[in-house]
Amino acid sequence: MDWYSVELIDVVKIFGHRDTDRDPIVAVDGISLRLIQGELLTLLGPSGCGKTTTLRMVGGFETPTAGRILLDGKVINDVPPHRRDTAMVFQSYALFPHLTVFENVAYGLRMRKMDIGSITAKARHALSLVGLEGMEERQPGSLSGGQQQRVALARALVVEPKVLLLDEPLSNLDARLRAQMRIEIRKIQQALNMTSMYVTHDQEEAMSLSDRIAVMNHGRIEQIGTPQDVYARPANRFVADFMGKKTTFLDGTVMTLDGNLMHVKVMDAVLPFERVSDVTTGDEVELVVRSEAVDIVPPGKGTFPGRIIHAAYFGSQVSYEVDLLGTSITAEIPNPQERDMFMRGSEVGIELKTRSIHVLPKVIDGQVAE
Repeated sequence: MDWYSVELIDVVKIFGHRDTDRDPIVAVDGISLRLIQGELLTLLGPSGCGKTTTLRMVGGFETPTAGRILLDGKVINDVPPHRRDTAMVFQSYALFPHLTVFENVAYGLRMRKMDIGSITAKARHALSLVGLEGMEERQPGSLSGGQQQRVALARALVVEPKVLLLDEPLSNLDARLRAQMRIEIRKIQQALNMTSMYVTHDQEEAMSLSDRIAVMNHGRIEQIGTPQDVYARPANRFVADFMGKKTTFLDGTVMTLDGNLMHVKVMDAVLPFERVSDVTTGDEVELVVRSEAVDIVPPGKGTFPGRIIHAAYFGSQVSYEVDLLGTSITAEIPNPQERDMFMRGSEVGIELKTRSIHVLPKVIDGQVAE
């Protein structure tokens, strides 16, 4: 029998309204997943997809309606939070404003009735892990948002949980501090080899932190895999659209299959792509075209003609919105100083980088188009 640090089996959570006329809300709809020791799995998805409810069920703050949750092979459905050997970092930090930084971090150890020497040593060590040495006597209200988040993280780490749960812990921070903190969290998690579940709606955050990502939608897992898998080989249109900031879907028809390649007619061109399963000659498909897979070249070159609708210069790159035979497509071109820039209204050529484009079977009304 395989042994997993955390396991969810057919877990359902329904928020019922037995005494009202409102219909029950299915927040989590039969999900299953497994984490091995030391893995960081991120639950990623839009608001209301069930990711936080899933995390709260693992932490014991919600009870599953059906299914089982296991920690180290033991079912913990009815085990209260303080007996689960898990620790949660909340989005709102949830620090005690009347306690010092040290007292906040030491609180969980005091509840476990540890001796003062052990409490002091462990709390100081946890604060050193998050870079807050020397701030033990400060009040939470005197700290920056990033420092408060570090205190919340230290408070979770100090009890040495088997599983660390993080519920959008960086959403209240500015962009630069978020980028810095996610690197710090990942370093600490890897150094401690601590099994962790992380919730976010930010796909960049998920990709930079995770060993694996579970993309959720309407209470279900659409795809689970490594960051590279879910980004480069999305299972369906929802995952492809959610994982890409600027994604265009182009229709195509499979013309021929040749070994590991398939040739697809896209508008008035036939282009080679990596062959995907479950498609055959004549099938309708969709090309997942992200902005980095589009190159802008001088007019008369490239595969398709285009016209610049909008150009935005960002220093390290320039972002173009281009009209491609009536379809708007986005291209992000790095190192614009080394290339000619095109202004709004310019006629250009468009080259698709076919190795960077994933092809999906076209689905219409829930059925694969043939």
